[in-house]
Amino acid sequence: MTEKHVNPWLIAFAVMFATFMEVLDTTVVNVSLPHIASSLTATTDEATWALTSYLVANAIILPMTGWLASTFGRKRLLMWSTAGFTLASFLCGAAPNLASLVIFRIIQGATGGALQPLSQAVLLESFKPEERGRAMGFWGLGIVVAPIFGPVFGGWVTENYSWRWVFYINLPVGIVSLLMTQLYVFDPPYLRRESSGIDYWGMGMLIVGIGALQFVLDKGQQEDWFSSTMITTLSIVSAALIALIIHQLRSKEPIIDLHLFTDRSYSVGVFLMTVLGFVLYGSLVLLPIMLQTLFGYPSLEAGEAMAPRGIGSLFMMPIVGTLTAKVDARKLLALGLFIGGITMIWLGQLNLQAGYWDIFWPQLLQGAGMALLFVPLTTVSMATIAPQRMGYATSLFNLMRNIGGGIGIAMTGTMLARTRQANSALLGEHVSSLDPTTTTVLDQLKAGFMAAGADVVSATNQAYIALYGMIQRQAAMVSFVNIFRLLGMLFIVLIPLVLIMRRPKGSAGPAAAH
Repeated sequence: MTEKHVNPWLIAFAVMFATFMEVLDTTVVNVSLPHIASSLTATTDEATWALTSYLVANAIILPMTGWLASTFGRKRLLMWSTAGFTLASFLCGAAPNLASLVIFRIIQGATGGALQPLSQAVLLESFKPEERGRAMGFWGLGIVVAPIFGPVFGGWVTENYSWRWVFYINLPVGIVSLLMTQLYVFDPPYLRRESSGIDYWGMGMLIVGIGALQFVLDKGQQEDWFSSTMITTLSIVSAALIALIIHQLRSKEPIIDLHLFTDRSYSVGVFLMTVLGFVLYGSLVLLPIMLQTLFGYPSLEAGEAMAPRGIGSLFMMPIVGTLTAKVDARKLLALGLFIGGITMIWLGQLNLQAGYWDIFWPQLLQGAGMALLFVPLTTVSMATIAPQRMGYATSLFNLMRNIGGGIGIAMTGTMLARTRQANSALLGEHVSSLDPTTTTVLDQLKAGFMAAGADVVSATNQAYIALYGMIQRQAAMVSFVNIFRLLGMLFIVLIPLVLIMRRPKGSAGPAAAH
């Protein structure tokens, strides 16, 4: 609870403005990259550093948030972070060249890194246990819905105005959040500022380890993983995280509180949240690629085709938030895993003849499933955490979701590239000049090209090229649907883990009804 009696919903709006803005910025720039590259006379590959720099800086600060809040004060840190993020957004919008944009994106990522765990900790402490579900439903709107709508919003702003407005739009939001935080957010009495020494070794290992890991996840596929000396070197460097874990368990004043994992509900919750990040972000990247490469969607329309998932979450989040006080949150969590799994498998039934509505319905239901997953998972995981440790708990919780997302994006991208080649070779084995079906298709293609005015030799060559293209498209489609099915099965097999978690006190039991 806060020092002054403030309506918790005012606190919720105060912290959510900045958090939504920060989460939106993790995906909103993706669509704008070609425009940024051409505007700043750089290649699109070079422009991706605007993404990588942000993600690395963000990942480094995330796990340190609990320690920073206890050292400097939560309200002070929240205001510094919001002010820094808002200022960095303005500087990004005004960047004269790519080098300065990357520097400002590092500042933006570093100042924004604390916003997610801080806002979650503030919300969990501002609401009574039986109302936490509603609070997490509201918080989830920013965390789950923002990455889905980010590319759509970024594409629309870039097309109609300029990529610079993707950053400038943060200014009014940041200012409103600062004012509301100043007025309505207060540090709880138990969150005393600790002036003990700083664990420089722990901080150093954290910065190096997390920074290297995030870089590897972001650039690994592009650099062809371990065939790149840079990726191999940074993968070895990221092993500093093992030393960090040993050091933090022995430290009297740890930057990361790993003893939280002795709580079984929290441990299972963090693992499930990591998997949720893996599936959510992996599929968020996969589906637009499929729509653009196989179904011919322009990038903006591919982003818009993702909107049903956001609509499903937007609609269900408040409902699930209310239900968590009336129904055992673990049952809702199991249902969310089941719906999430089934809808992924549903997407795994698509073929090259699929229309818009074949993609719309599984996504809409999937969005509802994500709400059923996200809200109860957060509520159950944090139910047994002491208020004094909440900042540390939310830092790790958010870090693992982001790392899960990074691994999901990296693995699905790699699986897509590798399995597409294998499937192409496999399908190609069945295509032969001795096969009647093959010769029939080739003859039909050749006749079509000749009817369009090509001579016999040109028509024959074009027919072979067209047949090769058909094989490549089918091979890619098989790769996409297999990955969707795999992601779906991943959710289904995790359902039994929910039984290990304890029922939260604010969740439906006879006591909660009174």
